[in-house]
Amino acid sequence: MKYYYILLPLFSVLLLLSSCGSVPVTGRKQMLLVSDQEVLTLSLQQYDEFIKTAPKSTDKANTALVQKVGRNIANAVESYMKANGMESLISSYSWEFNLVKSAEVNAFCMPGGKIVVYEGILPITKDETGLAVVLGHEVAHAVAKHANERMSQQMAAQYGGAALGVALGGASSAVQTVASSVYGLGAQYGVMLPYSRKQELEADKLGLIFMAMAGYNPQMAESFWLRMSQNSGGQSVAEFQSTHPSDETRIKKIKEELPEAMKYYKAGNSIKSTPSNAKTSEQWKF
Repeated sequence: MKYYYILLPLFSVLLLLSSCGSVPVTGRKQMLLVSDQEVLTLSLQQYDEFIKTAPKSTDKANTALVQKVGRNIANAVESYMKANGMESLISSYSWEFNLVKSAEVNAFCMPGGKIVVYEGILPITKDETGLAVVLGHEVAHAVAKHANERMSQQMAAQYGGAALGVALGGASSAVQTVASSVYGLGAQYGVMLPYSRKQELEADKLGLIFMAMAGYNPQMAESFWLRMSQNSGGQSVAEFQSTHPSDETRIKKIKEELPEAMKYYKAGNSIKSTPSNAKTSEQWKF
């Protein structure tokens, strides 16, 4: 009973903290225990190390295409965030889109907008719109702060154990130890902590909306994921699909989310013909 009263306040605090953030567009509440600055510092170190060693693609045309599509989506997202008073959520981001020379079917995103695409996925994307599906998905992970959320979940779990150790053993250094452990975990794995299936499905949904905002038809997403499924034989592919939902579940959910994404697609095309000084958040409300 004594231990119950020790743990109850801790878990109550964690429960309150679980609603300290909200994902743009979806509105899902999330626990963000780690500051953006801490996450960005850790991830930038890992990103810089990766970029130094990864062979950059020598394909100038596809490198330019990755940067073009990525920038189009990032610009659209920034415009949406600004129109809806949420620009502060991504004000510290510095978007960067790189294509690396590798046959691996993969792509990943670091917090703060550092996105890497592998050449091996290009035959599956096939064209600019297919690439927009991939980059929309990765931009979604960044905007939704999924890496921060995963690190926070890890920290909450370890902090709970440390707090119990302090209460029972009186070890004043326990909290410092667990903090070092958490940041050590972050430094070792960076943002590559596997995303949950809930986060992946959320990135799929946001990815559809973000590519639609940028003028790319989200209806093409289904054919891309079908090609991904055929390429992998139904099996997960590298980090890009680790802990991902099954192909069947993913495609089913994409079909369900398409009507909403199409509203943004139509609104985005409408905005292109609207004078910039007349653009308001009302054009993004349905």
